[in-house]
Amino acid sequence: MTPITTQLSRYLFLEHTNAPDDPASRHVDLLLEDGESCRTWRLSSMPLPNGPSLQAIPLPRHRLIWLERTSAAVSGGRGWGRRIVGGAFQGVLPDNPTELIRVELTGTAALHLPDPLTLELADGECRLHSSADHRPAPSP
Repeated sequence: MTPITTQLSRYLFLEHTNAPDDPASRHVDLLLEDGESCRTWRLSSMPLPNGPSLQAIPLPRHRLIWLERTSAAVSGGRGWGRRIVGGAFQGVLPDNPTELIRVELTGTAALHLPDPLTLELADGECRLHSSADHRPAPSP
């Protein structure tokens, strides 16, 4: 039997400032590469590992070019985007957008965070966990 492997894809946490539809004038966009575009959610701030869940508002898909940019103006005069941290994720994005998403992020050490981290998106909320917290206990 051939083992099932999951392909590494890219992710990005992007600080978005001066968005005209954002009363706080600053939020974080979470982008997960999915084919020819990125699934995207708006978060109020950068989630903390093992911290509280944050509301995750689905947004229209973003272009892949954002995964490679450090900072740039957002098209249509919709503010400015600046990379916070990005890297690769391992896991499968379900076809149904309402299903639980659980992927493992690498590259977070750039922010002096544990690396890897587990990202969970479910029921309109986003949470980061230290991946060690989700590993099965070793067998005796």
